[in-house]
Amino acid sequence: MPDWTYVPLEPIASTVIGERRTRRYALALLAVLVRLGGRHWIPIVFAHPEVPDAWRGRFGATVPVSVARDAITCLPVQGATVIHVHAVTAGDVDSLQAATAGRRCRVVAICDTASTAAAVAQFVDNTRVGADRDTLVLRAPDVDDATAALTQANSVVLADPELLVASGPGWFHRVIEAHEAIARADEPAPLRWPTRREATDVRGWPAWIWAMLAGVGLVVGGLGAAAITLGPVLLGYDRDYLGLSVSGLNEVDTHLVGFLQHDRITMAGNMVGLGTLYCGLAWGGLRHGRRWARNALAVSGVVAFGTWLYFLATGFVEPLHTLVVVALAPLLVVAVWRAPALPVRPRVSDGPARERAAALWGQLMMIGVGGGLVVAGTVISTVGLTAVFVPTDLGYLETSAEALRDANQNLLPFIAHDRAGFGGALVGSGLAVLLISLWGWRRGERWVWWSLLLGCLFGTAPALAVHLDIGYTTLSHLLPLYVLVVVVAVALWISRPFLTARSGTSHRSPRSSAVTSPDAVR
Repeated sequence: MPDWTYVPLEPIASTVIGERRTRRYALALLAVLVRLGGRHWIPIVFAHPEVPDAWRGRFGATVPVSVARDAITCLPVQGATVIHVHAVTAGDVDSLQAATAGRRCRVVAICDTASTAAAVAQFVDNTRVGADRDTLVLRAPDVDDATAALTQANSVVLADPELLVASGPGWFHRVIEAHEAIARADEPAPLRWPTRREATDVRGWPAWIWAMLAGVGLVVGGLGAAAITLGPVLLGYDRDYLGLSVSGLNEVDTHLVGFLQHDRITMAGNMVGLGTLYCGLAWGGLRHGRRWARNALAVSGVVAFGTWLYFLATGFVEPLHTLVVVALAPLLVVAVWRAPALPVRPRVSDGPARERAAALWGQLMMIGVGGGLVVAGTVISTVGLTAVFVPTDLGYLETSAEALRDANQNLLPFIAHDRAGFGGALVGSGLAVLLISLWGWRRGERWVWWSLLLGCLFGTAPALAVHLDIGYTTLSHLLPLYVLVVVVAVALWISRPFLTARSGTSHRSPRSSAVTSPDAVR
């Protein structure tokens, strides 16, 4: 056997329902997702980096037989290249054989006797009997300890399942990213404005500038839409399409102008919020060569700008909406056309365990916010393209859709365009929040915290203000907005120490100088 140094990674936090149950449930859930095809889409969705070739067979996890099947199924997708199954007895032979069927990583069985090792040798890659008393155990090491240990050619870094539950499923690729940052630390980081020569050739402009321009354009467009809504309400083409002025709308329904304003101000706030998120992705992500930021811009942008095609269903083509799409969509296309090749900035450590644990809860909450916005936007788009109104809308208007259609045949398509367009843009915003929370949640990434704070603030404050201003305060209608505000506030509050940590801040876990066996800490 080679002279390996084992680095078992111990739990950093207990859980509400108990570590053992949480470990089992988390691994089982991930395993189910992998069996449903997750081995193909999980690395894409979570932007997993490639495991360094030199780490293969040396970077993975150590698990008991009871969770071996799920661990061997799902952890290789996360980045593990070897799974050590410990405390294997003669009674576990059949279970281990079933667990290793179709495996996609090395499996080492730590057996109690030589006869057990002989029985399982045919379906694992290696076996060991008992514990190696000369193995050095490093207690509760962090990401920095793992990367340092892996620089030694004969070292093996193994994570306990409890650590993966406490640190999140992205622990493996955080270690890989830390290694990449160290390996490229000496490369220059060309974080600059374009030179004069580049400024004369649009192809030479850095991609992040084009993304920034698209974000600023959305902010300007949203502010312009808000100014129009709070001013004349209707532009010339609106009056021509409806055949009505603002006073004519008041004659149809005294609440109709306020209702249109509430739709359009909400849409304007969402544009400003989305533009803020795009600016954050451009400045904090794409500018630093983070390819996940480019992917987030691409995914969100396709949906947000693609909803312009809703006019095919509503029948109303709004010139201003069309102008914004035609002007800004090409900027975003140029920004995401090629993957960035800039060096990655050196990372900071994961920090204190309590800080990291709080940030994980915050991340979970923000992922929920992003997913909730996607669902809400999809529902709003569907309603806008079909029924146009929800019951509370008609309660506020004190009328029916049929009465409005009878009053003006173009009124429902006009309102439907606004509603469906807002729903589609909200899906784009939700995807941006979701992907930033999934891919950008790293200690010291202050731009992530500020982007989410400002993006959500600009997206929700105008909506809340206009509802209160026009008197549309039905609790069931505004309850999702209230919940959104509270969840975002709590999530960002508990995550602030982690996300806004100074770049020079580091945290080192204490090490034990004791020489013992890996099984002694389990």
